[in-house]
Amino acid sequence: MHFDLPDLRLFIHIAESPSLTQGARKAFLSPAAASARIKALEAQLGSRLLYRDSRGVELTPAGQRLLQHARLIMRQVDYLKSEFTEYGTDAAGHIRIFANTTAVTEFLPEVLAGFLAERPGVTVDLQERLSRDIVRGVLDGAADLGIIAGPVQAPGLQVLHFSTDRLVLAVPLGHALAQRQAVSFNDTLAYQHIGLHEGSTLLSFLREQVEKLGGNLALRIQVSSFEAICRMIEGGVGIGIIPESAARRHSCTMQLAILQLDEAWAVRERSMLVRELDALPGSVRALIDRLNQGV
Repeated sequence: MHFDLPDLRLFIHIAESPSLTQGARKAFLSPAAASARIKALEAQLGSRLLYRDSRGVELTPAGQRLLQHARLIMRQVDYLKSEFTEYGTDAAGHIRIFANTTAVTEFLPEVLAGFLAERPGVTVDLQERLSRDIVRGVLDGAADLGIIAGPVQAPGLQVLHFSTDRLVLAVPLGHALAQRQAVSFNDTLAYQHIGLHEGSTLLSFLREQVEKLGGNLALRIQVSSFEAICRMIEGGVGIGIIPESAARRHSCTMQLAILQLDEAWAVRERSMLVRELDALPGSVRALIDRLNQGV
């Protein structure tokens, strides 16, 4: 069985687009030409890959399996190209990262700024994802590197621990809880919270903990960053649970009281997820080394 790399790349474009037309455009093909190539691929595999209707396309079970293999094949091709560039083994290439909210908003921007400044031939695609999507993305080959916090179930992946943070409660000075050293999560549910935006990993995690308690998380407002949460807290709008690293940094310029959360899950081990460390291109391994130097 023979596969053309352009056909696999075309299939990926279509699978990641809402329609065959948009996928064809990404591959610089006409819709008719793209459709003909997909039909030829289906004939070669003896399986239907796409459901087509007026709303767009949807992958069949066979299409889902092909997408996983196609992504892995194309990533290996990209790895091969990056190893033979004029810049050297770790100074060029494209790195795709799926990471949680804290990584995307707190420490990765600073780490990546220094890393990319030293390597003009490297580009990065950084996406915020939920924990389960980070694991799936690395498994499927959609991401080279996953960054996650807390316990992780990732069979088939290498889990590389690189730092530890913890979740804390931030409250305005003068708040009823401000004089306490520690507080349980259940005790915080009596107050209105400031939360992150929908789809953020931290908000999803806290809602899971609330569900286990059978309680209710009263969100007064949702914002897009930990800095915005802290500003709302300082203004007396509510309280919020955020990583200690963010709370300590913003407390230097804002009037906040920081309390320890008396919960085992408050300690958050940060880990990197990869399929196979030794098989990664030099640029990805160099970034992993940078993260291992300390965040």
